[in-house]
Amino acid sequence: MQEDIKVVIGAGGYNNNPGWIHTEETELHLLNERNWRQNFEPASISSLLAEHVWEHLTYEDGKKAASLAYHYLKPGGYVRVAVPDGLFPDEHYQKVVQVGGPGPEDHPAFDHKIVYTHGLLRALFEEVGFKVKLLEYYDDKGVFHCSEWSGDDGVIFRSSKYDPRNQGEVPLFPSLIVDAIKPCKEE
Repeated sequence: MQEDIKVVIGAGGYNNNPGWIHTEETELHLLNERNWRQNFEPASISSLLAEHVWEHLTYEDGKKAASLAYHYLKPGGYVRVAVPDGLFPDEHYQKVVQVGGPGPEDHPAFDHKIVYTHGLLRALFEEVGFKVKLLEYYDDKGVFHCSEWSGDDGVIFRSSKYDPRNQGEVPLFPSLIVDAIKPCKEE
């Protein structure tokens, strides 16, 4: 029986997911196929988690990273991705997360290359063959949506479930969260 391989991409020194392999850019660079090949066999990974990573890539690089992830995921495996939500109706939040923006006080000088909406992030992953399930997001009217999802499948700290800033009536720092699932059969 093959090992259940679960990988956190860009863990940032955090261990929100015990039992997962926590990587940094120096160990597993999303765009470096050689890195992937050195660490994993094709179709060997059950789960990938990337919390606030994809926004540091251009759309085209994000697509390339998604394609590499697809190649290394088992059929039925998934990438759980969280990024800043481009439709969260809060001016201060949008200023902080914008392309070239200042970033939060504890992490100034961000290098965000893109701000995603649910439609744009869904499109990116669907273009390389994933089926996408929206977990947490704001719609075009500024309404928050949250599907049932389990931290057992990958904890996203910056979420309505786990971030203390988001436990009140109105979230203060939400994320757009999706599961991009590799189909069990190629279509």
